[in-house]
Amino acid sequence: MLRLATVLICIAPSAMADIVVAARTVRPQTILTAADLTTADQDMAGTFADIDALIGQETRVVLYAGRPILPEDVGPAAVIDRNQIVPLVYASNGLTIRSEGRALGRASVGEAVRVMNMQSRNSVTGQVQPDGSVLVQ
Repeated sequence: MLRLATVLICIAPSAMADIVVAARTVRPQTILTAADLTTADQDMAGTFADIDALIGQETRVVLYAGRPILPEDVGPAAVIDRNQIVPLVYASNGLTIRSEGRALGRASVGEAVRVMNMQSRNSVTGQVQPDGSVLVQ
């Protein structure tokens, strides 16, 4: 005799949550404002849920309208632009040397940036400081 078993599978619907998406297409190197952002009822891990966390951030890539914004798509605003003349500072054991350099890339506070020393024409790498100078180690 053949028995048929009835199996009941309950699948709970996934809970949708509000995530932040671009309200319009936003170009790279744009400082985000509330007008650039909106929320959508989607479920996607690793995205932003709060618009306030993104206001004032700079876009690293093009953000397309209606698409979720990922953490790697935005970052702190750059304080140094490519080809900008910046103060170079070398400080070690009480010795401080200051010079001028030309930034070879864009960077925000705390990031590493390559800079060409204007006197020696050598390239060095340093960390961007809050005052816009580059600290060379």
